[in-house]
Amino acid sequence: MPHKFRRLLAGACLVAAPLFYVAGLLADPALRAGDAADGAYGRHPGQVSVSAALLHWSWVLLVPGIIGMIHLVRRRAVLFGHIAGVVALLGVVNFSALMLGDFFYARLEADLGTAEGDRLADAAFAAAGALWGFQVPGFLGLLGVLLLGFSLAYDRQVPWWAPPAMVAGMLAGPVYPVGMIAGSLLYIAGAGVIGVRMLRMSDAQWAQAPAVSGNVAATE
Repeated sequence: MPHKFRRLLAGACLVAAPLFYVAGLLADPALRAGDAADGAYGRHPGQVSVSAALLHWSWVLLVPGIIGMIHLVRRRAVLFGHIAGVVALLGVVNFSALMLGDFFYARLEADLGTAEGDRLADAAFAAAGALWGFQVPGFLGLLGVLLLGFSLAYDRQVPWWAPPAMVAGMLAGPVYPVGMIAGSLLYIAGAGVIGVRMLRMSDAQWAQAPAVSGNVAATE
């Protein structure tokens, strides 16, 4: 795959992922309902479908971006950055899988009522081991994103504020309304600045050989 295509793909995905994430949160009827969130999925299954699909793709789009971030860790803390990147990749795909549950909650609430629908959906999630099989790995993945970002910052590839802004934005986004506003801005800014830097790189900068030692690259 040409260097230019990989660079453009990674950068564009990092810019697009938070936009899909924010759009998915805004489309979520339960978040917008606030105190009236009980049964919102059953009342608005169409909106849930749009929200879950957007959130799913926000996590999917993050994968090429993370791979691009791993590629750029090549002068300092190389081993640390690559390990953090693997944790990040394994984690975010679990959040993507969890979005399928929103469809089940919406359909069960609509057909069986809020109480019975939620009971069956909760039982299905428990049987699937959602907590330890998906949610915990997902949050570990966010920690991986943070550490990968810090390794890039240590490597002087991105500003120090970008990684914590990115992860804080993901965590605060579902807290409506103040957290959603602040989280959206943080996520867009943090991921966006990293993605834009990739897009503005030359192909030679992107393809630069990694450090031989794994710590500090030799300079000419």
